Amino acid sequence: MGHNPKVAIVHDYLNQYGGAERVLELLHQIYPGAPVYTIVHDPAKVPAAYRGWEIRSSFINRLPGSRDHYEKYFFLYPRAVESFDLSRFDLVISSSSAWAKGAVTSKDAFHVCYLYSAMRFVWDWKENVLREHGPLIRPVLSRFLDAVKKWDIRTARNPDLIIVDSQEVQGRVKRYYGRETLVLNPAVDTEYFRPGGKGPGDYYLVVARLKPYKRVDVAVEAFNKTGRQLIIAGDGPEYKALQKAANDNITFAGKVSDSQLLELYQNCRALVFTPLEDFGIVPLEAQACGRPVIAFGKGGALETVIDRRTGLFFHRQDPESLLEAVEEFEGSEFSSAVIREHAVRFDKKIFIDKFRAIVEQGYQKHRGGQQ
Repeated sequence: MGHNPKVAIVHDYLNQYGGAERVLELLHQIYPGAPVYTIVHDPAKVPAAYRGWEIRSSFINRLPGSRDHYEKYFFLYPRAVESFDLSRFDLVISSSSAWAKGAVTSKDAFHVCYLYSAMRFVWDWKENVLREHGPLIRPVLSRFLDAVKKWDIRTARNPDLIIVDSQEVQGRVKRYYGRETLVLNPAVDTEYFRPGGKGPGDYYLVVARLKPYKRVDVAVEAFNKTGRQLIIAGDGPEYKALQKAANDNITFAGKVSDSQLLELYQNCRALVFTPLEDFGIVPLEAQACGRPVIAFGKGGALETVIDRRTGLFFHRQDPESLLEAVEEFEGSEFSSAVIREHAVRFDKKIFIDKFRAIVEQGYQKHRGGQQ
C-alpha cells in the first residue's frame, strides 16, 4: 500500500473453532500486526497459536459466566461491538457472520467486511429460535429480534466494501441489504489436507459442530437404516441426543485434533455433508484429501462440489434422499486425482493474494477520494 495503514481486525467471537476462524487465521497472516477485537474470547476453545496474537475482548468477557454461557448476553452484542475504540485505525477488516460488521470506525477509515452470512437467525430462522424458548419469553424475544433486524440492516451500511464467501450469500445480501458485493470463496490448506494414508476405508464420515441447523440427525437416521459404518467427528449441544438415537454402526469421535481429522478424511469412503450452508469449508477439506462428497444439493455445496465428478448431491434434506445417494455412490467410481485437482483451486495462497489485492485497490481508491 502507498503508506503503512494502521490495521485492526474485528471478529464476532473467539470461543469456538470452525470455518470462520480458519479464514480469520488467513486475515491475521495478511495483517500479522493487527489487533483482533472480539465480543467474547475463551483461550481454551481456540488454537494455542492465538496466544501470540493481540486479542482485545469486549466488556461482555468480564461478565459472570460469559465464557460458557455467552449466548445469555445476546441482547448486549450490538452494544459490545459498537463499544470498540477503532478511532486510530486507517483500515478495519471485519470478519462477520452477524455482529462484527457493526463496528464503528473513524470517518476517514476504510472498512472492509468479509461476510460469511446475512444474520440468519433474524432473516431465516426466527421462528425456530422462538420455538426453542418458553411462551413467557417468546413475545419479548420476538420484539428483540425485530430490533436486531433493524440494527442489522442499518449496520450493513457501515462497511465501505463487502466481500462475501459465496454466490449464495451474495444473493442474500443484495436481497436483504440492497448492497453490491464481491465474491471470494474461503480457502482450504491444500498443503496440509492432502491424499495419503491407507486409502478409502469402510466408513463414511460426518464432520460438523453438532447443532440443530447442521442436520446431522439426517445422517444418523439414514445410517441407522443402512447399517453401513459412519463416523461423526465434532461436538456440540446435540451430541448426547444424537448418540442416544444412533445404532452401533455409528461412532462418535467427539472433538478431534487436526491430525486426527486429516487421517479421518484420508481414509473415509466419502464425506457426508447434510446442512444447508452458505459455503462450508468441510467439503473442500475432504476433496483436498482426494475423497468424494455426498452433499445436500443446495446453498454453498453447489459451489464446492461438482455433481458426479467430485461427489453426489441428494436433493431433499431427509434420510431417504441421503440413502438413495449413498446407494448410488456405492455403484459409482471417482478419481482421487480429479477431486484433489478441483480442491486446489481453493488453495489458501490464492485467497491471500486475491484478498490483499482487493483491499489494496479499494484502500487506494478510498484515499484518493478523500484528497
